[in-house]
Amino acid sequence: MISLKVRNAAGQEVGTYEIDPEELAPAINKQLLHDVVVMYEANRRVGTVRTKSRGEVAGSTKKMYRQKGTGRARAGAKRTPVRRGGGHAFAKRPKDWGYRLPKKAVRLATRMALRSKFEDDQVTLLDDFRVEQPKTKVVAGTLKALGLGETSCLLATPEYDSNVWLSSRNIEKLRVSPVSDLNAYDLLRQRQLVLTRSALDRLRAGNGANAAGEAKE
Repeated sequence: MISLKVRNAAGQEVGTYEIDPEELAPAINKQLLHDVVVMYEANRRVGTVRTKSRGEVAGSTKKMYRQKGTGRARAGAKRTPVRRGGGHAFAKRPKDWGYRLPKKAVRLATRMALRSKFEDDQVTLLDDFRVEQPKTKVVAGTLKALGLGETSCLLATPEYDSNVWLSSRNIEKLRVSPVSDLNAYDLLRQRQLVLTRSALDRLRAGNGANAAGEAKE
């Protein structure tokens, strides 16, 4: 059983919260986490590279000079790959590097990543967090009060909140996500996980990370 300190937006301790990590995942499989992170990285890869083959570069296909009698080595068209300005022998083409792992594996990896955050003491629990109007100063001030001003953070909210998102998008090391969109990649990439009490309740009830990872597979 892990006991977490509950803090308010000013960084003051206002209570405690107990959670059993086994509620999130029975164990942590590092190989599964590795495989899922590699999948997300591959899906983020932009495969728009393209080079020209010898059939696409400018120039005539005519033989440059006759085969014999010149004293030079024989040569074909100037678009050959061995000549400067010629095309590539094996020209690169756009490629999709993405692939998918089974949904159950991706969901389980998300729960494992959550459990790892709790076991590594990388979770900050807030009693509640609301932003009345989009203002970066409010979110930045809260992070500073929590001692997370210089740390990469993932702020998980119970549901999508446009004011919180708009207030956070200019903070370089902060990422905001509703609990329904949490995935193993974002959880492991950000150093600290900041949760509200209601968001954690949804995770424990299975309404959040159980469905996480599907949209970004």
